[in-house]
Amino acid sequence: MSMETLGILVGLFVVMLVLKKVMTGKTISGAEARSLVESGAVLVDVRTPEEFSSGHIKGAKNIPASEIDQRASELPKDKPVVVYCRSGARSGRARSILVSKGYQDVHNLGPMGAWSS
Repeated sequence: MSMETLGILVGLFVVMLVLKKVMTGKTISGAEARSLVESGAVLVDVRTPEEFSSGHIKGAKNIPASEIDQRASELPKDKPVVVYCRSGARSGRARSILVSKGYQDVHNLGPMGAWSS
């Protein structure tokens, strides 16, 4: 492999890391998420309905990531929103979609398991 090819690959890797960070945003801790929800934030589980029915955080609203673009209007823009999923990938994408729709106070908990940590 030439140095030029290696440089291109490294550059693409860096771009991918930056894009991932921009798309998912900073994740918050379980303690931060619980505090936000206790103060009135809306908690949104972006997993599938099947995943949601097999267990979810008490009080969470289920809007699957695949539907968040069409159903964003179900969420208030005047309250913080906390999103979560199984691993953090779908909640990161959901956060980005909500931000692009004008939601200014959206937080990514990441995986559901982070709630209790």
